[in-house]
Amino acid sequence: MSGGRRWILVVPIAVLVTAPLAGVATWAQSGTMERDLAARAQAALFEAGLPTGDVRFDGRDATLSGFAPGQALRALEVVQSVDGVRAAKVNGDVTPVAPSPSSSAPPPPPTTTTTSPPPTTSTTAPPPTDKAGVQAEIDRLLTEAPISFAPDTARLTPEGEQAARSIAIALAKAPAGFRYRVTGHVARGPGGENAALKLSRDRARAVARILTSNGLAAKRVTYRGLGDTRPTTGGEEDRRVEITVV
Repeated sequence: MSGGRRWILVVPIAVLVTAPLAGVATWAQSGTMERDLAARAQAALFEAGLPTGDVRFDGRDATLSGFAPGQALRALEVVQSVDGVRAAKVNGDVTPVAPSPSSSAPPPPPTTTTTSPPPTTSTTAPPPTDKAGVQAEIDRLLTEAPISFAPDTARLTPEGEQAARSIAIALAKAPAGFRYRVTGHVARGPGGENAALKLSRDRARAVARILTSNGLAAKRVTYRGLGDTRPTTGGEEDRRVEITVV
């Protein structure tokens, strides 16, 4: 075979090999970008007092859902202000429903002019940047809203999933060098030590997945289960998940 023919064969093969690799790399970069934008958008909404809705990204375009009509426009403004977001839209109604006028309703009372006091200014404390401060914030969030599961399973309840997501949003604002360990505990039960150990480990892993799917790199989160080896009060408090800055 001549040298010219060999080059004719090599070029298509190189194209066939390179094209799929480039597609895989583009897909991986897109997924990382979308997770990063989602984490920063959720953090901005949390800081603005709008933690109840959901934000999903297709590339750099955001879709908001789950917000009350009276909060949707504000949530849209917050997400659109996040660096890197190209466009944003809201699923559902964005206008508060006004009551229907009634012919039998009494006329409104006369308005009176009052002098309003001067506006007060308040500042929001910046997120902690030291390990002790971040740990204190984690403990506060877990005390206010413990991470809960369906009985005898590693399936989070809706409240438990929201609690884990709130912690993920808070940790996204902590220094990038911090690492975290998720520890699962269960109460003593009839299943024995092995069953308790497995359930506690599965619950810790479920929480770790929530953290890593909401902005934290997987290499920064570890998990373990201690079964029923560290009871606290012998009651519901034995069924708990702890998150520790390490």
